[in-house]
Amino acid sequence: MSLILPEITKQIHSEDIRKVIEKRFNTILPIWAPMQLAWMNGVYRTFNDYEKFMIVMFLMMKTFDTYSKNLVMLNFDEFFDQNMVEIETINITELSKNLNIPKETARRKIIELEELGTVKRINKKIIIDRHTWPNIKPEDSIKRMSYFLSNLSNMCVDEGLISTPIKSVSLVETIKKHFSLIWKLYYEMQMPMLLSYKKLYGDLETFHVSGTCISNDALHTKKVDIRKMTKELYLEKYFSSDSKHFTGVNAMSISDITGIPRATVIRKLNKLLKLKFLKIDNKKHYSSGGVHIKKLLVVQKIVFDNLSKFAARLYHLSSIK
Repeated sequence: MSLILPEITKQIHSEDIRKVIEKRFNTILPIWAPMQLAWMNGVYRTFNDYEKFMIVMFLMMKTFDTYSKNLVMLNFDEFFDQNMVEIETINITELSKNLNIPKETARRKIIELEELGTVKRINKKIIIDRHTWPNIKPEDSIKRMSYFLSNLSNMCVDEGLISTPIKSVSLVETIKKHFSLIWKLYYEMQMPMLLSYKKLYGDLETFHVSGTCISNDALHTKKVDIRKMTKELYLEKYFSSDSKHFTGVNAMSISDITGIPRATVIRKLNKLLKLKFLKIDNKKHYSSGGVHIKKLLVVQKIVFDNLSKFAARLYHLSSIK
């Protein structure tokens, strides 16, 4: 069998995908925001603690990186046939620096992960036990991401970037075939998003609550014809401080959606109202405040830049048979 090499001239470049995302922002956001919210819900529910998840995520990224450097690539079944994954030595200083958390917090979270049995020290090895992870096998995340990227590929076809749309089932197959590589890239896309929003909002609970309201607003824009709107008009009309187009979401619903306790949700909502990230109506429904939209777009640029790189790599792998 002859080796099929990729056609260099037909490679999909992340810069071109980024232009499509910007041009089709109105269509992208109502799909992207709920998908990311679903991932955040899973992140929180894994340990009811974002920082524990981020620590394990960071350690897994280092393991995936080691696989890649040693030309090891495991498919989905090969990776999950292992009950435990060996990781490198835990460096508290490195964790603290990369995850932007105090050293004492990082040390305490590691101890808590050991008490949960997620991280184990066996002889001189450090092991992550996947049996303690309810959300470690990312079947739903793979399906959601494949659905999103399939929709994005349709837009790329419309813009003349690629000739044929890529089906969701094909993307699922690609992710599972190249799982250890793809999930390394996926985590490298998601980690900067978490860190950037944490910096903007002060903590991830606040971001999660705010993101739920923004996602609800974005989802409702699918009910109207927004295709011919400019990005600027779309944001002004549906996400400005005086927008009254859609009903927001109440505190109880936010708690049910995110898994965050209602008392914490209410506390974060009060913070977001004070900072004018959100607004509230007379029925105590919360929606985007619109005041900080420019700050949010700065972070979103980072997110979409990384998404474009991830999409380009995955599309390229999907084209290799």
